[in-house]
Amino acid sequence: MNILHKNRIPAIALVIALCGTALLGGCSEDFLEPTPLSFYEPGVTLSSESGMQAVMAMTDRHLRHYWTHQENNSGHNSNPMGTEYMFSDLMAYGKTDETATGLNFSVATQLTPQNAGAGEGSGNSNGNLIQYFWTETYNGMKYANTVINYIDNVQGLDEATKNAYLGRALFHRAFRYYTLVFQFGDVPLITEIPSVPKFNYRSTKKEAILEMITMDLEKAVEYVPDQSDMEYKGMVNKGACRMLLIKCYLATGQWQKAKDQADILIDGSGYALVQGGDGLGSLGTFIAGGEPETWPITRNVIWDLHRSENKLHAQNTEVIMAMPNRGLAAESFRQWLQMRIYGPFWNSGSIQTPDNLQAGQNHPRSNADYNVQLDLLRAVGRGIGIFRPTYFAQHTLWNVNGVLDEGDLRHRSDVGNWIRMTDLKYNNRSSAYYGQNFMLYHPETGRLLCSDTVRCWYDWPHYKYWNLDVGNEANQNANAFNGATGGSTGGHGDIYLYRLAEAYLLRAEARFYLGDPSGAATDVNEVRKRARCTQLYDVVNIGDIMNERARELHMEEWRKVELARVSRCLALSGKPDEWGNTYDINTYDKQSGRDASGGSYWWQRIVHYNEFYNHTVYSNNRSQEYNLDKYNFYWPVRQAVIDSNREGKLSQNYGYDGYDDATPKWETWQEAVEDEGRQE
Repeated sequence: MNILHKNRIPAIALVIALCGTALLGGCSEDFLEPTPLSFYEPGVTLSSESGMQAVMAMTDRHLRHYWTHQENNSGHNSNPMGTEYMFSDLMAYGKTDETATGLNFSVATQLTPQNAGAGEGSGNSNGNLIQYFWTETYNGMKYANTVINYIDNVQGLDEATKNAYLGRALFHRAFRYYTLVFQFGDVPLITEIPSVPKFNYRSTKKEAILEMITMDLEKAVEYVPDQSDMEYKGMVNKGACRMLLIKCYLATGQWQKAKDQADILIDGSGYALVQGGDGLGSLGTFIAGGEPETWPITRNVIWDLHRSENKLHAQNTEVIMAMPNRGLAAESFRQWLQMRIYGPFWNSGSIQTPDNLQAGQNHPRSNADYNVQLDLLRAVGRGIGIFRPTYFAQHTLWNVNGVLDEGDLRHRSDVGNWIRMTDLKYNNRSSAYYGQNFMLYHPETGRLLCSDTVRCWYDWPHYKYWNLDVGNEANQNANAFNGATGGSTGGHGDIYLYRLAEAYLLRAEARFYLGDPSGAATDVNEVRKRARCTQLYDVVNIGDIMNERARELHMEEWRKVELARVSRCLALSGKPDEWGNTYDINTYDKQSGRDASGGSYWWQRIVHYNEFYNHTVYSNNRSQEYNLDKYNFYWPVRQAVIDSNREGKLSQNYGYDGYDDATPKWETWQEAVEDEGRQE
């Protein structure tokens, strides 16, 4: 990963150094994609700071892969975050032309221990990257454990420098385990680099893992310097450690500690929400979008805040940690194809003009039919609708106090941030409707003009998805603008990990659990006021907070993970959700059935807001079943992973084949760590 020196890229990318050292066996693709529970023996003992820097750089780099990984490395049709959102209230799988879909998750032929994540690289089930999370997460922990286990061997480091390396590695391991336990529940706890392969692991209870990583993060907050005291941007800093610590305090029911840490982060760490001055505001460099004559952008603080070029800008006082993603692919850049993966398939033949012609065409600039005022291709990107938003995410989410907040910059088309399908204009010169706005229904007969409304017809947050497609922009014949791609001059696709806006929403959550709904509303309102909202809260419930997270943190938060964490928090606190439901800590994540009652808070959000699941949807001249069950709260541990642990038994999650409540687990993290040294 690139690390930025002040506001510029250093001459030597640390990640390149990793490929030039014997450490970890080099950079072969086989090594970077290990089997889930296979481990390695370092080729040499780490003894120099340059070697430690190389491992630390690889650890940083792999954090970015959850956003930039592409299915099969060439298909460009998926990324892991889409799977996170597909298992939430905000999205469903949209690729309706697949014969073996990833839609019907709860039946025997779909989400099972045998095939969880089998779609990766297969050309079907692009959205099912469950196994990728398991594999990549343990991969990231391997690098972090390398630093933790070998830091004392590095010669010539003073105590502060050594602790800074250690603290960053503790953050990385904690980040991986935090996500893993809310995706898979009880999982193997691995804190060491084994000297010989170990095949007798047990799962460790999630409560014990959360306890351990909370303690580790307390050390990380102490050890890692503030960003203001660091030479480089893009590495783990104290603010990032504190943000994750807040989440862990919430996950362990320590509400006051969570609030105290949020107070420090918000009020005493030098960060501030980017306001952008008067009016609509601005930040950093203005990027006018793909084609201003087709889709003009009125400069505003929300648009500027989410441009890759501004995420690590010196004026950005809100960024706590971002992941640099720029330059040439040979150095560190990875494509980030949000426009392709998440944008609607507007140029599909499934959308017709009223006179029965294809509505949208992707004309390259060299085409005789090209019209700069109707260049949908460059203005909004060539989406193919792999993941599509729910009706809630597009519409009712934006109602506050019973009314649509028309001031909210995050949902406004008039400034260019949000695009509705009816904002697009027909660019088929053969049609009598050329230049008119897209219509869903025939203006005279009322006939439906889109045969695939799942994949091809929905509104979307343009300010979140658009990135300059550098490679295609340089090509007059290009007919696919996909997102942050590279070219001879490289690409630019920096990614937020944490922003101060999330700290406000986490403090609101802590205040809610502490019985202070008006104080919680104050924090939510700070985020809303920056977005120029006209509707503010007097008090908030947990639903209001989670709704604001959905509005503000789209594609930044891990939505399924955060819904699972809040499910646990509600069960620990005894507080009701927005519908008055309360949850039992012993049963909320061990229920089954598709009925609307019971389950977890995650399940209730699915039931209330995701209209796809547990319904049959007719689209693209076929019916699709979208099913989930309460037990899908956790994903299954893949059977191949369980089988590879041939001398022990890992725990399978409730509801899946192989679940056994009597499977031995480590009750404490200390027991798990002690067992790691045993080879019998």
